[in-house]
Amino acid sequence: MRMVFDNARLQTLAKNFERIRLAQSVDHLNVIIYHVDQEARISEADDNRNPMPRSLAVEEASASTPAFPDQDDRRLPQIARALRNPNFRLFWSGNFLSNIGTWMQNVAQGWLVLTLTNNSAFWLGVVGFCGAIPFLLFTLFGGVIADRVNKRRLLLVTQTAMMLLAFLLAALAWLNVVTVWEVAVIAFLNGTAMAMNAPSYQALVPRLVPREDLTNAIALNSAQFNMSRILGPTLGGYAMAAFGVAGNFLLNGISFLAVLFALVRIRYPEENKTRRETMFTSFRAGLGYVRGQPQMFVLVWMIGVASLLAIPILTFIPYFARSVLQVGESGLGLLLACSGAGAVLGAFTVAWQGQIRHRGAVIAFAGAAVMAAVVAFCYSRSFLLSEFLMLIEGYGMILTISSVNVAMQHLSSDEMRGRVMSIYGTSFLGLPPVGALLAGELSRHIPTTHALAAMSGVCMIVFLGFYAFSKPLRDLD
Repeated sequence: MRMVFDNARLQTLAKNFERIRLAQSVDHLNVIIYHVDQEARISEADDNRNPMPRSLAVEEASASTPAFPDQDDRRLPQIARALRNPNFRLFWSGNFLSNIGTWMQNVAQGWLVLTLTNNSAFWLGVVGFCGAIPFLLFTLFGGVIADRVNKRRLLLVTQTAMMLLAFLLAALAWLNVVTVWEVAVIAFLNGTAMAMNAPSYQALVPRLVPREDLTNAIALNSAQFNMSRILGPTLGGYAMAAFGVAGNFLLNGISFLAVLFALVRIRYPEENKTRRETMFTSFRAGLGYVRGQPQMFVLVWMIGVASLLAIPILTFIPYFARSVLQVGESGLGLLLACSGAGAVLGAFTVAWQGQIRHRGAVIAFAGAAVMAAVVAFCYSRSFLLSEFLMLIEGYGMILTISSVNVAMQHLSSDEMRGRVMSIYGTSFLGLPPVGALLAGELSRHIPTTHALAAMSGVCMIVFLGFYAFSKPLRDLD
């Protein structure tokens, strides 16, 4: 590929970086949610639950026999002990590289849409919606499939599909024959592959670590994703200036080879075969299972409320940087970096602790702290204070997500895990775009800051209300 480093192009790239961020906010949000959702769920490798389950803390503490007794625990510090498991270490590394590539593609895709449509915000929204809506439509279906087929093979199919889509987009962009409609269709197909991929990914990864390393593995996956969230857009900007948008798409396609290599090489216990049912029967069984577990049911409701009312703030950070704080592109980057840094700190905190005790209280009060930080952010006019609040938001969000996912997967049985995770994933992945639309509609009638603050305030009250009136949540340990 030819390399272009002229100052004019670099200045143009910098000048429009905020527009790219705004353009990709919906797409970025779904990628964030998708990966964080994947990362946090790796703790589902517990044995089938007894009819009268013990507390989650007791289950964790009782798992003292390593899955790989020949490992040398002294090779790695406590904060990274899950990496002592060779299969998890291989998969973690492959996903880190792939996540960086995904973020590089996100930046390039926004730039490409702007170029093709003469800076049309409408088309940016259309492409973002096309990439987001499959999570709402197909995640439940993917969970039913995950419980019926070989998960490794399904992951190989979905990851290969995403790789080929990246190569296709690279070829179309390189040949200068791409249209915005083609970008939208590819975004939809990529989102569909992600939606089908998520439940199988969630059901496979916990088999790679022993139970005593589950919480640490969650934190390390969160850390690697948030590090890629910082590195990917930065490298993507430089790569786009050097090689053009086609180069970013090509590099993302190549990055999938790391995940495919890991999937082929990892070894894990064989899965128990479940009896055959119709798809509809399996789907109904999953809904009934979640509804019959009080703790699981309340967690799904809480994450659904948060996804609808609180998480959409991430879509509007460019608005605050440009119109409220008036700090421009560099300020936008710093706000996003503070959120990412807080998430990394939260992940390292969970990794250092090893276990999350009193999960019900952590979920309710850490979540409420996130909502309070968002409300304060909406009315802040100090850039330094806004940076600090974004740090708190990122930190608290990881604590909340980690606690919810550890609990969900310990409460789920092996044979129902794919369906449970797909129900949870639909709430987590499918509702934020709806919440963003709700916030946008409210912004037509009241100031945007009031709309987002009101949504987060309602969410905070709901979280505290659940803790006050839900005994299953208070008993969650």
